Amino acid sequence: MKAAVIGHTGRGDYGHGLEDIFANRPGIDLVALADPDPEGRARTASKIGAPRAYADYRELLTTERPQLVSLAMRQADQHHLIGLAVLRSGAHLYCEKPFTTTPAGADELLAVARKQSLKIAVAHTMRMMPVVVRLKQAIAEGLLGEVVELCAFGKQDARAGGEDMMVLGSHLFDLMRLFVGDPLWCTAHVQWQGRDISRTDGRLVKDNVGLVAGDEVFAQFAFAKGVNATFTSAGELRETVGHWGIEFLGSKGAARINCDIEPSVFLRRTTPWKSDGKTDLWEPLDAAVVKSPPAPDPGPVGDWLEAIERDREPECSGRNGAWAVEMVMGVYQAALSGRRVSFPLVVRTHPLAP
Repeated sequence: MKAAVIGHTGRGDYGHGLEDIFANRPGIDLVALADPDPEGRARTASKIGAPRAYADYRELLTTERPQLVSLAMRQADQHHLIGLAVLRSGAHLYCEKPFTTTPAGADELLAVARKQSLKIAVAHTMRMMPVVVRLKQAIAEGLLGEVVELCAFGKQDARAGGEDMMVLGSHLFDLMRLFVGDPLWCTAHVQWQGRDISRTDGRLVKDNVGLVAGDEVFAQFAFAKGVNATFTSAGELRETVGHWGIEFLGSKGAARINCDIEPSVFLRRTTPWKSDGKTDLWEPLDAAVVKSPPAPDPGPVGDWLEAIERDREPECSGRNGAWAVEMVMGVYQAALSGRRVSFPLVVRTHPLAP
């Protein structure tokens, strides 16, 4: 199969190695790269061994006719338009996250892929990391008892608030769905410099992921079986919370995923409250607690290629990527309206759009 990479050096560059996903894969011929920046184009083409390089992705698609495309730029505002061109050219799509900037954009990409029997994967790769898969299996086996609550915290750095929610919180929203299914509704409180946001507070950031708003976000999601989840991003909590990630509170115990390119998973060992206090100790998840070890991990790209071959949905599917975007938009809709918002969203455009 012929493969190609589309990126944009100088405008956020390439996302987390997505230019290299076709390296050393039998049966795949990397034929070209597209990048509007001349220096970046030459440098990246040399790095990944692309024999031809184009300034215009449309020329690449027309001339090379690849069957596989890595849409590697970090700027999600370009994903919808370029993704449509990729799919309409007949190529399967592996896309950097966030998938799109609106639910409507995701809807269109998914509809075209469905019509043409093409497979979309989105780089929310944390759901396939071995430690996360082991935790999911252990929870299914009853390690924590009944999961009751999930508490997620963004990175809460200089991007705290809306940008943190879209860039990193989208990973956490994807993990919420992995463990407890689709959300039913959400409520939210989003502030900017101490006041509630309005639609006019929407702004664009350096790595354009669409309009964002607020420097503090608190959102609550409801899931089936009475499970509740929260997401918080507020710079003042960075030192208190520590590593960004998600905690699972169950009837018999607690676990935590500390997120990063390589996430870590911990179980909480705790003593009861006494007059002199209590002790909590977070210990790494021991693989031995999993009674039925998961199948070998093919990796997100390997899984996408296998999904193409077997005509199934990838684990890091376009649908899952679309849901992460939808949850972000649900937070803004709830914050702006001051009301509970149900999923799936009725309004599919961006809540902050003029």
